[in-house]
Amino acid sequence: MNNFTYEMPETGEMNVPVRVFASEKIIETIKKEKTTFEQATNVSTLPGAVGRVVLCPDTHAGYGFPIGGVAAFDLKKGRVSPGMVGFDINCGIRLLATDISLEEFISRRKEILHELTRVIPRGLGRGGKVTLDRKKLDEILKRGVQWAVENGFGKEEDIEFCEENGKMPNVNPEDISERAKKRGIGQLGTLGAGNHFLDIQLVEEIFDKKITKILGLKENCICVMIHCGSRGLGHQVASDYIGKIEKEYGWPEVDRGLAHAPINSELGKKYISAMNGAANFAFCNRQIIMHNVREVLENFFPENKNNLIYDIAHNIAKIEKHDLEGKQKEVLVIRKGATRAFSKGSNEIPKKYGPIGQPVLIPGSMSTPSFVLVGTKGNSSLSFSSSAHGAGRAHSRTWANKTITLEDVRKTLKKKDIILEGSTKGTIEESELSYKNVEEVIEITEKAGLSKKIAKLRPLAVLIG
Repeated sequence: MNNFTYEMPETGEMNVPVRVFASEKIIETIKKEKTTFEQATNVSTLPGAVGRVVLCPDTHAGYGFPIGGVAAFDLKKGRVSPGMVGFDINCGIRLLATDISLEEFISRRKEILHELTRVIPRGLGRGGKVTLDRKKLDEILKRGVQWAVENGFGKEEDIEFCEENGKMPNVNPEDISERAKKRGIGQLGTLGAGNHFLDIQLVEEIFDKKITKILGLKENCICVMIHCGSRGLGHQVASDYIGKIEKEYGWPEVDRGLAHAPINSELGKKYISAMNGAANFAFCNRQIIMHNVREVLENFFPENKNNLIYDIAHNIAKIEKHDLEGKQKEVLVIRKGATRAFSKGSNEIPKKYGPIGQPVLIPGSMSTPSFVLVGTKGNSSLSFSSSAHGAGRAHSRTWANKTITLEDVRKTLKKKDIILEGSTKGTIEESELSYKNVEEVIEITEKAGLSKKIAKLRPLAVLIG
């Protein structure tokens, strides 16, 4: 093991060990919190758990399963848990690269951000501008980004640069409740609240010119990072199936948040179908937001060229092949606040990226840098080809509201020359003071062998809920 990899061996009821990718500083932070290690240990006791439970360097306690957590389950003996996947199904990140220079953007920065606030609704419960009926919504649940592109929200090539081509399989819309559909039907093309954001960033530093050329990232040009998920629809899917599973199977004594069903049970299959539908809604949501961003940029810079680098999912369960005891085996991988990070040569990534590996997008926290990485060879046996998904909270929202003032955040933003549109609540709760040091998270991610650092992005303008 290297200096950034720790392992808690199997003891007591544990079926697999817990592997933690962290620095000594982060380990001490987790120890003080206590709940994170307890939750990871609890997951390791679930039937059918295989390999190891993984905690990425951005980890912190969540509902049932830590954020930044990864676990895999045998398809015959294993379980699926809605609490482990999370309430914001397929909360994810996409990155749009442009050839707009820093100077060009700064000259119109305030106008552009203002226009984005007009066309992209944000905040809890806020509705979007895409009108749907139930038939169209069911199509989106089944087809994701493909529906968006066919209906004028994007380009055909966008599909290839989304995880799973923006479409999870085997969705039966009838497995999603009318209440969930009602909550989601008016929310396409919206950011939501909490830690969801749209960042306009500068490609400030490139660490691998060959790879950034393949990606289409240009130094000193701007890019747009979008972070959001399945909105009220996904939240309701999680709530519905937690209730159904608790009623049929009860819950583990160690943690009610880990209520689970056998993967191959009728209820387990229905949850996976509903989860996949919510994931497709989220893929489509980010696609429509990106389409609206493109239109805004084209209004200001008609000649600009742009391309989708990639769209990756967090909070999702997927059947994948991974290295287990020297053999490739199909397992159900659950990533909660963690991202897929397949290495070069993988069949599951765009052909263009075959020689370099899958892009991994790790955002900072409002006023700190974000990073583009690629998956590295050998990470399948390390972490089920998984990586951190962000800086990771160091303090709760309650702590932020008690400790940080709006003036504190504004001073930081002004010092770093970042402009912001967002609510007072979101501004305080999502400031960099509430998060781990993203540079440290990136260093651990790279040195532990999970992903390779490719480019650093500096925020210039931020839109939050």
